[in-house]
Amino acid sequence: MGFDGDDTLWHSEGYYQTAHDAFEQVIGHYVDLANLGLRDRLLSTERRNIRLFGYGAKGMTLSMLEAAIEITQSRISAADLHRIIEIGKRVLAHPVELLPGIRDAVAAVAERHRVVLITKGDLFHQEQKVANSGLADLFHRIEIVSEKDHAAYRRVLSEFGLAPGQFAMVGNSPRSDIAPVVELGGWGVYMPYHVTWAHEADSDLAGLAARVAEVKNPHGIPAAIEALQARAAA
Repeated sequence: MGFDGDDTLWHSEGYYQTAHDAFEQVIGHYVDLANLGLRDRLLSTERRNIRLFGYGAKGMTLSMLEAAIEITQSRISAADLHRIIEIGKRVLAHPVELLPGIRDAVAAVAERHRVVLITKGDLFHQEQKVANSGLADLFHRIEIVSEKDHAAYRRVLSEFGLAPGQFAMVGNSPRSDIAPVVELGGWGVYMPYHVTWAHEADSDLAGLAARVAEVKNPHGIPAAIEALQARAAA
């Protein structure tokens, strides 16, 4: 069993949304936000930069700085650029708050399965969150990857000596947590989070439903895994 980290084990995206709100306040001193489509422009910049900066708060901060300079046509002050850096630092320093019930859910699953944490993003930030979560003792292995794609999951499965059909992934992102695993022949437990970064929400699970169980909260995870095992046996 694999578990995602951000917004599956602990809250994350809300801090990024708060950062985006603060970014808008800074940029609003220079341009009319009503006709700007600032969120879309920032998302476009972040997507363009993922291959260079990777995922996480540091890449977001660099993208915010770039977008701020472009949007204001270089009129933004050094003081406001520093404010944007501070926005990013606040995201890096946010506390790790577990989703209610997630520790009990992971512990229950770990009684019957080997469990691995597979999370992506900045190495230092993710290591810090894992350490501060208090969950590390539950996992047989912790994988921090730059991207969750077919290649990453193939490597993990190979190192565990597993066929895809012997593996299931629990997560909130269709793009990163569910679709790649199911497309390889594995299984997925989809637990939507109340807010999802647009880049992670643009994948459709249509056509994969036979190999995916959806739960509303961590309490449903153990039962969902049992249901998937029954489907696999059938």
